[in-house]
Amino acid sequence: MKVRSFILLLITAIVWGFGFVAQSSGSETIGAFTFTCIRSLLGAVVLVPFILVREKNRKKQTQEQKPSIKRLVFASVCCGTVLAIAQNLQQIGIHYTTVGKAGFITAMYIVLVPILGVFLKKKIGLFVWIGVFFAVAGLYLLNMTGAGEGLAGFSIGTGEIAVLLCALFFAIQIILVDHFLPTVDEVKLAALQFLTCGIVSGIAMFVVERPGLAQILQAWLPILYAGVCSTGIGYTLQIIGQKGLSPTVSSLVMSMESVFAVVGGFLLLHERLTVVELIGCSLMMIAIVLAQLPQPERKD
Repeated sequence: MKVRSFILLLITAIVWGFGFVAQSSGSETIGAFTFTCIRSLLGAVVLVPFILVREKNRKKQTQEQKPSIKRLVFASVCCGTVLAIAQNLQQIGIHYTTVGKAGFITAMYIVLVPILGVFLKKKIGLFVWIGVFFAVAGLYLLNMTGAGEGLAGFSIGTGEIAVLLCALFFAIQIILVDHFLPTVDEVKLAALQFLTCGIVSGIAMFVVERPGLAQILQAWLPILYAGVCSTGIGYTLQIIGQKGLSPTVSSLVMSMESVFAVVGGFLLLHERLTVVELIGCSLMMIAIVLAQLPQPERKD
């Protein structure tokens, strides 16, 4: 069971990692809001059959046991709106930076989640603070523009800033999902938050971009991959895979998406990272692992 779950989550990480390549390719043809709108709506549609099969196999519940529809809708609107901000920032950022950098900076949400927990009066362990140090150091190395220039060689552009902000909103979205999950169906929440994300992005799409059908059709393959594979299939595999592993192990396996983003950028887009940037990626990977390790207990 554990081996099966591990394999499913590893496939999820691969699908998500190569999803950065699809997003990068799509950004060359259509705007961020258009891409996010269509991929999110596709993701919602893909989850519908899964929900129907799941409901059919589930035992009938009494009226008292059924979760509130109002609660589900409210949770979906909250999570979906924040998700829309996160995904559009990521899509904008990917257009201005490399797939590899975007993958690792996005993965910063794993470090940011426990930090944001401070505002919810949750304790932060020692490993998380050490992870923050490694993450900042890795981010610095990822954005060095020249060797031997010291602090003067650090330059963070529009793409990196957008992706870093997207990591922050992904962290907020994760906290919101964690808050609502005990009282709503997780798969229905996923589908409805994708629907909300698509609607919010669609409004922005018509206001800011107004794409033509020819542009959308030109980017059909990246949109299809991001919508069906990254959003729909990826999330479904995550749901199934997480059932057999602890949350800590699951997070670690899925965080490998950042590594596969680099691999995908190298194989399909011929992107190259310098030695310094690779060291930066390694430091950020260490930060991701540290943030998920069981924290040492304090002795009173």
